[in-house]
Amino acid sequence: MLYHACILLLLGNSAAASVVHEYTISVDANLEVMRVAARFAAPVSDVRARSGSAGRYLDDARNCDTEQSLDNRGQRFELPRRGVTCIDYVVDLQQAAADERRNVSLAKENIVVSPAVWLWRPSLTPNTRIIVHFDLEDGVSVSVPWRPLSGGDGSYEILPSPRSARAMAAFGRFVNVRRELAGGELRIAVLRPRGVIDSAAVVDWVHDTAGNVSLAYGRFPNPSPQIVVLPVGRSGWQSDSPVPFGRVLRDGGETVELFINEQRPIADFYDDWTATHEFSHLMLPFVRSDHRWISEGFAQYYQNVLLTRAGQYDEQRAWQKLYDGFERGRNSRPELSPNSAAQQGVGAATMKIYWSGAIIALMADVELRTRSGGRESLDSVLSQLQLCCLPSARGWSGTELFQKLDGLVEEPVFMPLYRKYADASGFPGSEAILESLGVTVRDGTVRLSNDAEFSGVRREITAIF
Repeated sequence: MLYHACILLLLGNSAAASVVHEYTISVDANLEVMRVAARFAAPVSDVRARSGSAGRYLDDARNCDTEQSLDNRGQRFELPRRGVTCIDYVVDLQQAAADERRNVSLAKENIVVSPAVWLWRPSLTPNTRIIVHFDLEDGVSVSVPWRPLSGGDGSYEILPSPRSARAMAAFGRFVNVRRELAGGELRIAVLRPRGVIDSAAVVDWVHDTAGNVSLAYGRFPNPSPQIVVLPVGRSGWQSDSPVPFGRVLRDGGETVELFINEQRPIADFYDDWTATHEFSHLMLPFVRSDHRWISEGFAQYYQNVLLTRAGQYDEQRAWQKLYDGFERGRNSRPELSPNSAAQQGVGAATMKIYWSGAIIALMADVELRTRSGGRESLDSVLSQLQLCCLPSARGWSGTELFQKLDGLVEEPVFMPLYRKYADASGFPGSEAILESLGVTVRDGTVRLSNDAEFSGVRREITAIF
């Protein structure tokens, strides 16, 4: 088939020896029905969806070789042992969207429905690729986390990933653009609320804020992430914050999901730290939940450093925020270690998890800079990590990550800090390191001095390289 040949060319010569399964997906203009045609390169006997409720949304499913209907057990098709080479099925998209709470604040012209409930597929293996082609009505857009293939014809490759959370997909009429920045491009979808939104201004804010992360080592850590902005006002969040919530999803690709209060002026978005925190997560691979204090802490540290480099914070404000955070961490569940706090979960020890990781990131950064005379820093080691290992197709333990980082520097820094603090109750001491940087505190207010031993290092940390 000509289409199959074109897909192989898009994937490159290395893919020619791989098994390539192809999906063609169409969605009607009213976003009511999705039709899926799955064509397998070889017979498959195990085809399933991620969600156990996916079967609820199937209107019809057939083995297109025999035209026989296919039954399912919630999330797995019942297939003959010899396998099938093609499946056609229909999804009730409106019902699936009605069960997705992210659609509550959106206009009917666009919907969010996770592929977990509509993509029935074989598993990925080292020799298997899955290509998805969207055939959409004029004016209907799609946003998915998968890698776009060259040619811009709506074809994507599903990448191996840690599956940290279920992927999201958006369909309908919304602003869906690509914006270049150092190291790649952002695929930005700004969904439409029931009210009014200045989508162009929001796109500029996303682009500018993502650019903050490029101030760590000169480029963005992911060459083509999916960025989805969901306007929610104050509904469900009980917060007037410009960006009440954000998260990174890793499932078939990397997605940064930002929930915004579109009723706030755009200037307030630039002063909010949430988006910079979430983009900073992309500088690390997915770290398992029992070591979550590392990923959250490093992002917490960098959100303050990068907002200062970008000019949103001045130096005093950055160190005030870091000091205040360290104090919150110190007062949170002092009987727990970082590891035990992570094991109990964010609900039990949020500040311990976020800020114990941040102080250890500061300790590592200062040690690298001081002992190397500025040749090494947390910036430089994360730059090397990105070149060798990101985006990562799997999850990492905290010790695996720290061992890798130590292999990228002249002498170990990260595992010695891990062995000292990861299983120690209380909070890593911050007073001595802050004092050495010229950060002193009186009545809770930070004062900066340029006479301290490492005050020059303090200025380097928040300066653009």
